[in-house]
Formats: sequence, C-alpha cells, structure tokens
Amino acid sequence: MSNEGEQLNVTPDNTGTGDGASSAGRTTGSINWSQLLKHNDVLLAVGMVMIVAMMLIPLPPMILDILLTINIALAVTTLLVTLYTQEALQYSTFPTILLVATLFRLGLNVSSTRLILSEGQAGSVITSFGNFVIGGNYVVGLLIFVILVIINFIVITNGAGRVSEVAARFTLDAMPGKQLSIDADLNAGIISDQEAKRRRSQIQREADFYGTMDGASKFVKGDAIAGIIVTVINIIGGLIIGMVQMKMPILEAASTFTTLTVGDGLVSQLPALLISSATGILVTRVAAEDSQTSLGDDIGTQMFNNPKILAIVAGLMLVLAFMPGLPTIPFFLIALMAGGGCFFVYQEAKANKAKEVEEERELQLAEKTETKKDNVLDLLQVEPLELEIGYRLVPLIEVESGGDLLERIGQIRRQMATDLGFVLPSIRVRDNLQLAPTAYQINLRGTTIDTGDVMPDMWLAMVTDPDLSEPLDNAIPTKEPAFGMDAFWIHAEQKEHAESNGYTVVSASAVISTHLTEVLKQYSSEIISQGDLQELLDRIKETNEALVADLIPDELSVAEIHMVVQSLLKENVSIRDLETILECISYHVRVQKDLNYLTEQCRIALSRQICKQNQHPENGTLPVITLSPELEEKMAQGLMEDGSLIISPNMTQQLIQSISQQIEQVIGKTGFQPALLCSAQLRLGLRRLIERPLGQISVLSYNEIGPSTKVNSLATIRIETQKAAPQLNTIPQ
Repeated sequence: MSNEGEQLNVTPDNTGTGDGASSAGRTTGSINWSQLLKHNDVLLAVGMVMIVAMMLIPLPPMILDILLTINIALAVTTLLVTLYTQEALQYSTFPTILLVATLFRLGLNVSSTRLILSEGQAGSVITSFGNFVIGGNYVVGLLIFVILVIINFIVITNGAGRVSEVAARFTLDAMPGKQLSIDADLNAGIISDQEAKRRRSQIQREADFYGTMDGASKFVKGDAIAGIIVTVINIIGGLIIGMVQMKMPILEAASTFTTLTVGDGLVSQLPALLISSATGILVTRVAAEDSQTSLGDDIGTQMFNNPKILAIVAGLMLVLAFMPGLPTIPFFLIALMAGGGCFFVYQEAKANKAKEVEEERELQLAEKTETKKDNVLDLLQVEPLELEIGYRLVPLIEVESGGDLLERIGQIRRQMATDLGFVLPSIRVRDNLQLAPTAYQINLRGTTIDTGDVMPDMWLAMVTDPDLSEPLDNAIPTKEPAFGMDAFWIHAEQKEHAESNGYTVVSASAVISTHLTEVLKQYSSEIISQGDLQELLDRIKETNEALVADLIPDELSVAEIHMVVQSLLKENVSIRDLETILECISYHVRVQKDLNYLTEQCRIALSRQICKQNQHPENGTLPVITLSPELEEKMAQGLMEDGSLIISPNMTQQLIQSISQQIEQVIGKTGFQPALLCSAQLRLGLRRLIERPLGQISVLSYNEIGPSTKVNSLATIRIETQKAAPQLNTIPQ
C-alpha cells in the first residue's frame, strides 16, 4: 500500500529515502513539458480560444498583470527576431503572428476596460505605468500618451503599410519576368531542374508573403484606432461611473480613472509600437550579399566603414563646437567620437588592404603552378549535348528579340522525358563563328552527329501533298532537315497564301527543334549514361527498395542493366516503365544472364507498349509485313548462338531490297509505315541485319503481340532461289 501511495504522490521526495517510490511518483505525477511543447498546434488552438474568452470572461487583476507582461515580452521578442532576420521569407509566419498579437492586445484592452470601469482598478502593471508616466500631472501624461499613439498610427503603421502595399504590387508585377528568367537559365543548362523548382517556389512564396503583409498591416492600423477609442471611452465612462455609481468627487474620479486609462493605454501601445516597428523593419529589409550577416552588421558596414565620411563629420562637429552661441561640450564630444572612429576604421582598412595584397600574391603564385594542369583539365571536359549555331541564328535564342528556341528546347526535354523515360542532360546552346551564318550543328559528347541550315527571317513551307500544292513565287527550294521533305523558304507575307494552298508552314525555331527532337530520339541509347540510370534506380528505391536490392549488385551490375536499357532505347522502346523492366530482369536472370536474352524478355514484358506505338492512329490495328515460312526456315539455318544472323550476301541483298519495296508500296497505299513481323528466334538477328539500311523499321516478334492486338498483315516477303522477285500478297482489310 505504501508503494501505491507514493506513486500517487505528485510532490518530489527530497528526503533522500524511498528512491524507487519517489522516482515512480515523479514519472507519473509530474508534467512532461517536452512532450507538451511538441504539440504546438494544440497550444495555438487553445491560445486562440483563450483570447476570445478574455473578451467575455472577467479576469482577476493578478491574471491580467501576468498576461500584460507576456504581451510586452512577446512584442520585444518579435522585434528582436526581425532584427536578426536576413530575408523576409525567413520570418514567413510574421503576418499570422501579427494578427494573433493584435487580437491578444484587443482582448487585454477589453479585460482591462472591464476592470477599470467596474472596480476602479486594473492590477499593478497598469497602475504602475500610469503613475510613472503621469508623475502627478495628468495633462503631461495624456499628452505623452497621445504622442505615442500619433507616432504609432501616423508614422510607423502607415509607413509600414505603404511599404507592404508597394512591395506586394512590385513582386506580383515582376513574377512573369522572373519566371521567364528561370526558364531561360534552365534551358541554357545554367541551373538544374531542382534549382529551377526551388526558385519558382521562392518567387511564389515572396508574392504570397508580401500580399499577406499588405493585408496584415491593416490590422495594426485598426488596432491603433481601437486604442484611441478605448482610451476616450475609459476616461469619459470612468468619470461618469466614478461620480454617479461610486459617489467619488470629481477630482478623485479624474485622478483615478485618468491614471488607470493612461496606464492601460501605455501598456497596450508599447507592445503595439514594438510590433509596428518590427513590421516596418521586416518589410524594408533587403537581403544582404552575405546571408550570415545581421541587420546591425549591415548598417555598421554600410554607414561607418568609410573613414573619409567620419573625418568630414568630425571636422564639421568641431567647427560647430567653437561657433559662438552653440554649446561646446556636446559638439566636441561627438567630434571626438567621430574622429576616433575615423582613426580606427582607417587602421582596419589599411590592415585589411595589406592582408588582401598578401593573399592575392599567394593566390597568383598558386595559380601559376596550377595553370597548365587546369588548362589541360578544361580541354578534357565534354558537353553531353550541344547545339551550335551561326551568328545569324543568335536572335532565335534571345528572349528580348522574340526568340523562342530556348523555350522550345525546354519543351523538348519535357517531351523526351515522357517519350523515352529518362531526363535528358542539359542542352548547351552556343554560337560558333566557324559555322556558316545560317547553319547549325548538333553535337553529342563533342562529336557532330547532324547538321542543318535555316533562314532565321523566313518561314519554311513544306510540301505535304504535291498534287494540291501550287508553286510559290520568290520561294527558295530546300529540304526539311528532320525528314528530308521537299520544302521552300518563303517570306512572312507569303505565309497565309502558302497555308491556303496546302503547305505546312513553320518557323525557323520550329525547324531546328523538330530536327533536334528526331536526332535525340535516334541517339537516345548513346545519350543515356550510367549516372542517368542510377538516378532512375534511386527513385525506384524510394518506393520499391527490395526490387533494386534483390537485383543489384548480386545478380547484375548497373553497367549490365545499362546495356539492356540501351538496347531497348536503340529500337525506340521507352524505358519509362523501368520498374516492369527490372521485375522482368529479376525474374529471368535466374534462368540466363545473357543480355540479349534479357532484352528480348523485357520486350515481351513491354509488348502492350510496343504494339501501341506501332498501331495505326485511325483504326487501332497493327499493320505488319510478315516473312513467308519458307524464308524464315531458310534464315533460321544461319542463326548463331549469340542471336546473330549469317546468310549469303546475295540473299541479304534480296531480302533488304524486298523489304524496302514492300514498305514503300504499303506506305503508298495506306500512308502509314508497317512493322516487320517474324518469329521470336529470328527477331534480334533480323533487326541487326537490316539495322543500317532500314533502321527506321520496327521489327516485332510473334511473342510481342498481345491477345487484344488486332494485326493487319498487309504483305508477305518471299525470296525465290532462282529469281529475286518480291511478291506482294495483300490481305483485304
């Protein structure tokens, strides 16, 4: 029983006996403040309810004294926090704190007014402030209170509100320009996607903050007005209540209620003055170049860091000190202080300059020893992707000149991320004086992979239907660089005429961006690096860590998975569903670790996606050209263990020629390029065989055709032994 009693005892045991029981009592009965402070949301909700309750429930004088003291302490804390804030966004909760502090002061005003008018007293704090300021003279006390109200209301509150309003307006007006600047830096490769996202978020937060501050400053102004009204009510109401209800003489009523009213006003206006000052400091704060410096450091550096200015001030104060009719001692003391500050600042500047000279000498000496090494290392750096342009194409990348090429490149990166399944590295755009003025070239890791030529001041009119397109006057014939279509360069005034005559008209920026898109798709397998793949794997780890950990590095290395991914991209298969690819590899790697085998299994796992990207856009069928059974049987005889296909040169030539002719005939009839369908064992070898001359043709296996896919076989490839004559066996659609 004694143990139970000691466990219920809230008072700590200081006698040194009963350690176990005392420990249990302290654990069970004492308040765990650390746990309580973790629930800030609950404390805030309770505090708001208490503020509203203060306006309705009478408070004892002792409780009111404590709350008034808390109000003053919080106001001082808020002011000091703003002094040590480098940027306004670091104190983003200030508008809400401003509102809560205003409501808290209004609740205290209501409680103090109730005590003053009902009991003729309002606690020690209000009485002490009133007696201290009035000092026996009511007129002086009232005037001091009025001056404080005027300073707070007219000077600080109005000024801070105006600054908040202007800052909010300018911030909103500057948002589009800042967004365009971020997009330009992102497209040029100056910043990363994460940095661009951070900057956009900061711009949005700035707009929200200053807009909120503009509204919150109105609460401070309303609080000042309410303070004046409450003061008038306290004095007039106090005189009436004191003389009528409390039967006080008029002088005693005036003395009592004026003292309490002035004390109440000062206790309320002092925190209000501090909060208003904090508001003005925060909205006028400009972020320093060094984010670690405080406001005091910035003021000291910017105002008192020039010895010449301090010397001039010291001389002027010294002259005024000896002017007839002016007090000598104040001016002489200030002159002495300014002169001393000038001397110390000059000595510090001299020492800093000597230190900078010495550091610069050491830096130059170190640079001389590292120059050759640095120059060689710079030569080794290779940009993953580059777009070099002639000098006449520079306006296409200048936003000020109306150029939209950088914006289009940003859109290309987003489109490629969706189509290919990985984020392309930043594409660096720079001018090259060695190129022709209107030429451009696309570089992959320092090597030119394609070139083109555009007229920046003209429009490209492409011939989509030769039968409907009429000749254009003064047009310059050319070839569209991405697809090799016949086209003409025309002037801007010919654009509408060309479009009405069946031409597709695009700008020079659109020509370059389309060409760049096709080149990136073609070389996507070479663009993706192991670092890019590692980033994708890290993202999958966040949601499915077991899948990656089970596969890497026990079964396969990142380099081997990278080769599988490259093989898929080489045939324009998106790796966006990388999780499915990894699951397929993880399952089949137990059977065989051959990368060609794993790649083919991944294609089967992605069959729905592969069929969809080869389907006809109108009827949803999969148009294909097949190989005859005799041809497949003959080709299977040349199949090697590594998947390669070795057949005679004559048969290879006939096969490629037949496929090319059949493809052209089908495109001429249907307007859509079909895929080449064969057995699973021949697919990889056939793809490698026709990859160089017919790389744009998709080669599918029967295993990659899903049960819901409707196949439309348009032709069959047959090769005769005696005569290489392709035959077209068209199946009615």
